[in-house]
Amino acid sequence: MLRRRPPRSASADDLLTTLGRLTAQAREGAELQQARVELAEALQREMLPATLPEVPGLRAAATYAPARHGLDIGGDWYDGFSLPDGSLAYCIGDVQGHDVEAAAFMGQIRIGLRAVAPHAADPGEVLSRANDLLLSVKAGLFATCTFLRFDPATWELSSARAGHVPGVWATTDGGCGVAEDPGGLPLGIAPGETYPVTRRRLTVPGSFVLLTDGVVEGPSYAIEAGLAQVVALVGARAGEDPAAVAAEVMNMAECTGHTDDAAVIVLSFDGVADRAG
Repeated sequence: MLRRRPPRSASADDLLTTLGRLTAQAREGAELQQARVELAEALQREMLPATLPEVPGLRAAATYAPARHGLDIGGDWYDGFSLPDGSLAYCIGDVQGHDVEAAAFMGQIRIGLRAVAPHAADPGEVLSRANDLLLSVKAGLFATCTFLRFDPATWELSSARAGHVPGVWATTDGGCGVAEDPGGLPLGIAPGETYPVTRRRLTVPGSFVLLTDGVVEGPSYAIEAGLAQVVALVGARAGEDPAAVAAEVMNMAECTGHTDDAAVIVLSFDGVADRAG
């Protein structure tokens, strides 16, 4: 009766060859992922403006801090531009996802907002039109956003929110708080969404701060606690140099232990009475 021989065990050379092949495949996968991260980061950098628009009596500054979790990148962004009627627009947002697709969607949002803003009556209409425009491209992603419009003729700041973190305000007379304005759904979720508009006349000098959740929220840090810290900081430095205030607000992100990226816009303004004088 013939006896079947057991299969020959793999030699050391065979094992080394297999290990080498698997190592090469892993390296190729890591290099591909790293290339995607670098591409997404490059797209982000190109989409963030070098400067923000200003007028006499209104100064603006912004800062952005990239953060990674593994090989992921974030989807935070900000923008600012002048409108044909002389008013200034500022916006900040956070795109769902952490990849090249999210960075590309960020670009679509930025272009969409710039395209519709000159033809919209107020920030609420800007967000509504941009929402429908983004849904039409069927990207399958969504984004939170806050859009502001400052009118230097009336010294009015109007704003609308699409599911975004509330802003923070402070004035030199001691007032400060979280701008818990009503809002609508994030952009890219439901067609025909409307966004309420809040209007503030800047009668007293101060600061208005827009930020993303990476600044004020972390794995074990509640967003309410983060916002309270920003209110205290901005309240103590209302109306001061916006770049310095933005840097201090961004530094507070270290308290949250966040793994997300973070963005901050600070507007520092004179009051109506100061402008009239």
